[in-house]
Amino acid sequence: MSGVEDFVLTGGRIAGPDGLIDPGWVSISGELITGIGSGPGPAGRRIDVSGSLVVPGFIDTHCHGGGGASFSTTDPAQASKAIAAHRRHGTTTLLASLVSDPVPVLTSQIAALTELVEDGELAGVHLEGPFIAQSRCGAHDPDALREPDTDTVETLLQAGQGHIRMVTLAPELHGGIKAVRQLSESGVLAAIGHTDGVEEQIRPAVDAGATVATHLFNGMRPLHHREPGPIGALLDDERVTVELICDLVHVHPTVLRLAATHAGLGRTVLITDAMSATDAADGTYTLGRLDVDVTDGVATLASNGSLAGSTLTMDVAFRNLVTGAGLSITDAVRATSGRPAELLGLTATTGSLQVGLRADLVVLNEDLRPARVLRRGKWIDTATTPTP
Repeated sequence: MSGVEDFVLTGGRIAGPDGLIDPGWVSISGELITGIGSGPGPAGRRIDVSGSLVVPGFIDTHCHGGGGASFSTTDPAQASKAIAAHRRHGTTTLLASLVSDPVPVLTSQIAALTELVEDGELAGVHLEGPFIAQSRCGAHDPDALREPDTDTVETLLQAGQGHIRMVTLAPELHGGIKAVRQLSESGVLAAIGHTDGVEEQIRPAVDAGATVATHLFNGMRPLHHREPGPIGALLDDERVTVELICDLVHVHPTVLRLAATHAGLGRTVLITDAMSATDAADGTYTLGRLDVDVTDGVATLASNGSLAGSTLTMDVAFRNLVTGAGLSITDAVRATSGRPAELLGLTATTGSLQVGLRADLVVLNEDLRPARVLRRGKWIDTATTPTP
């Protein structure tokens, strides 16, 4: 990564907080954005990005790994490898997600990740389990699942030293609603996912403080016209932000469009749910303690063929929402940066191209593929992300 410099990006379409500026400019000084506007821009060292779209750095709130490495590790170097893989694709802010494991294993993994949170490499930790339904566990080890008793929840939160930002659980489990309250009162996002609950079990969890739907549609009782289940309850509740895996494999483009349109700009967040095979070759990998086969970029459990996370990156999610699901650039910017920043309470530092915020941005070419990635005022060195 090159050092921090002062410069002005000029000539491109700029995805500003009030819409696209074409042509526009963004000025950077140190780690911060110092100006944004239309026209040629101020004097100074200029970098011409004509023909490009400049968007805020992507924020991924649900990611298990990448680059051949997993966040389910006690080795910070492995976690750093995963972070680097996603940065190359424009993710400048990232939560590390852990799959279900025995509590002692989880506490060790959490401890390793907190080092990276404190160093500013991660925005926090997301626990996807172990408090999830056996019948909807997907690519989670069923032997690691358990009910969410107060002491276990507290043990995991204490291990995170304030860095656990979100916990996914099935509210129909014994103690589920109480756990939602416990998480909410601790300042942790309570997310509903991997659930077989009916609507009458889901709505009380939202009343108790749950505010996120973990990868809506996937890992939950399906929508039925006589039983809306978690999908209907969560999608229809204005208090809930819905995660969508936008790889066009987990959710059909039409369903993506329907969900994102109904939830709107204020409630839609694109995620990767990426596992270690992301930005790596096809082959055999592990997710937690389960073997995963990856063929043509699609990850499935070796045991039964169920989808096992994705090999998605946020730049592809952005592109898929626009070219695959037919939503606008503005919608995609909001779902990959603005709303995730709000969800994590980071709007004072990142999530949009505004004066005073961190210089986190992605320069996308005319095909909406990353040409350059800037994080905290530094260009990320990648094969496809040349430094100026």
